[in-house]
Amino acid sequence: MSEEILINVTPRETRVAVIENGMLQEVQIERTSRRGYVGNIYKGKVLRVMPGMQAAFVDIGLDRAAFLHASDIQRGLPAVAEGEATPASASVPPILDLVREGQEVVVQVVKDPIGSKGARLTTQLSIPSRYLVLLPGSRVQGVSARIEDEAERARLKGLLSGLVGEAGEGYIVRTNAEGQSGEALAEDVHYLRRALELVQSAIAGARVGACVYEDLSLPLRAVRDRMHDEVEKVRVDSRETFERTRAFAQQFMPELVERLEHYPGERPIFDLYGVEDEIQRALQKEVPLKSGGYLIIDQTEAMTTIDVNTGSFLGQRNLEETVYRTNLEAAQAAARQLRVRNLGGIIIIDFIDMTDAEHRRQVLRMLEKSLARDHAKSTVYDFSPLGLVEMTRKRTTESLERQLCEPCPACAGRGSIKTTETVTYEIFREITRAVRQFDAEKLLVLASPKVVGKILDEESAAVAELEEFIGKSIRFQPDEQYAQEQYDVVLL
Repeated sequence: MSEEILINVTPRETRVAVIENGMLQEVQIERTSRRGYVGNIYKGKVLRVMPGMQAAFVDIGLDRAAFLHASDIQRGLPAVAEGEATPASASVPPILDLVREGQEVVVQVVKDPIGSKGARLTTQLSIPSRYLVLLPGSRVQGVSARIEDEAERARLKGLLSGLVGEAGEGYIVRTNAEGQSGEALAEDVHYLRRALELVQSAIAGARVGACVYEDLSLPLRAVRDRMHDEVEKVRVDSRETFERTRAFAQQFMPELVERLEHYPGERPIFDLYGVEDEIQRALQKEVPLKSGGYLIIDQTEAMTTIDVNTGSFLGQRNLEETVYRTNLEAAQAAARQLRVRNLGGIIIIDFIDMTDAEHRRQVLRMLEKSLARDHAKSTVYDFSPLGLVEMTRKRTTESLERQLCEPCPACAGRGSIKTTETVTYEIFREITRAVRQFDAEKLLVLASPKVVGKILDEESAAVAELEEFIGKSIRFQPDEQYAQEQYDVVLL
């Protein structure tokens, strides 16, 4: 598996693309005007406690109050290692026993504000480094669930215990630590202890709403979290950012410094690798498959749906074989699209119906295999009685579409607009309503050229009947500034 990381920097925006075997797999965007908050630590103040929701709303200085659930409040429960689920058996005390209105709390953002929802918070702080995550206030020492080799897990846990000693701080060994030496882990322990001292010092003198710890910028996070042995190159098209990432790498991962490159070419680096075209395609609903089939991806507030269609693919043997081959390809394409588009939450995949149980198992296996390299945790469930595959993917930031796009002003995000015929009859009803309510000699209707053209051409007889019915003359005036659904009835 060949992997490269591309970092594109402009004055107001930084983008990171992960390329695997020549294909875009992930893209991250950070804009100066709207940096993400995940990982930041704030001194907050509890605004409201909601016993019915087992949650509190906390002011951390953002536009909207942030959300703190009772299960995310530190109270001595065992920490959860990276890639593991929260134990269902852990009992959660009533929120009123944990916080009160007006109380100052130190919290960390675990999920950015998404849509109409505020940021999600926790008081269980964590500070990440290259190989470790420090858990202040905890004494648990865990190893990432993604390190599966038991001997390696035991080795890493032994190294960590020796480094932490009697101090007994809580740590999680990250996936990146697999195969690393004790010296590398020792450097991280030293770095994290120093970082914690600075955070504690900042907390002591901070006011409510102040950020006391800010996570690294996107290029440094990409190097910290994504650099591993399989990454052949990290190419940066900004000299200043390259020098900064190189200095960071020399401090924390000197053995990988040589893989960092400055890209000085005149042609934009994202164009060179076809990333710009892939981003544009990722904003479309339809995703073509090589076989001739295609996916339709719809993102809604509640969930994302992926519909699989055979399209022009006829297959070589029979219908079941055609469906099976299409679904296999669709499983791979769907997994990639989830990463590229950064889709999270509940995801429903409607594969084409298969009668063979073994075929269904193979398609599920292909989906899980294709998701294996995804850094975001996902859970895939078996086919439902309706033939749907339900899955979840961890969501911490907005999807690519919602970062780059806004609702269409013509349809307000519905994805469709009223026909000219529908708008015409709305105008006729509005004219009747206006004449009954107000006195006027004549009326002027302003509407889009398409609607006015429809009225004067196909509905001219209806206009004559309406004028006779209301006893007033009606004039229609097209205006390019009006969208198809917009109109005004003016009384003269």
